Amino acid sequence: MSVAAAQADAFYREFLADDVVFTVKDDGGYPQPFNGSGQRAQPFWSKRSRAQRIVDTVPDYAVFEVVEIDGDRWREHWLKILERDGVLVGLNWSGRGATGYDLTPSEVLRNLAARQRLSE
Repeated sequence: MSVAAAQADAFYREFLADDVVFTVKDDGGYPQPFNGSGQRAQPFWSKRSRAQRIVDTVPDYAVFEVVEIDGDRWREHWLKILERDGVLVGLNWSGRGATGYDLTPSEVLRNLAARQRLSE
């Protein structure tokens, strides 16, 4: 399993257990950088410590602060807006380049629903 796949797996597991996500923001708002495919993606992490590690170790993220978002609000509000705007969801980006899987909001919701069914 690749690092990105392991991080995505951890994202789903931890989100379903804790029902909270974390992102980062600065005075200009929430970052939505372009990924390697030329699409915008907004990063989200399943643990505060994962997001903080990126802020602490990736120079481009040093200006950001970690923000907590309730799981229901993330699913009902954030993902709908990202879908409308064509922005991908970055799952537990990690490493020196803060990279990982970028999926559409609908793919993330579908994957969460499938994992939730498996755990019931």
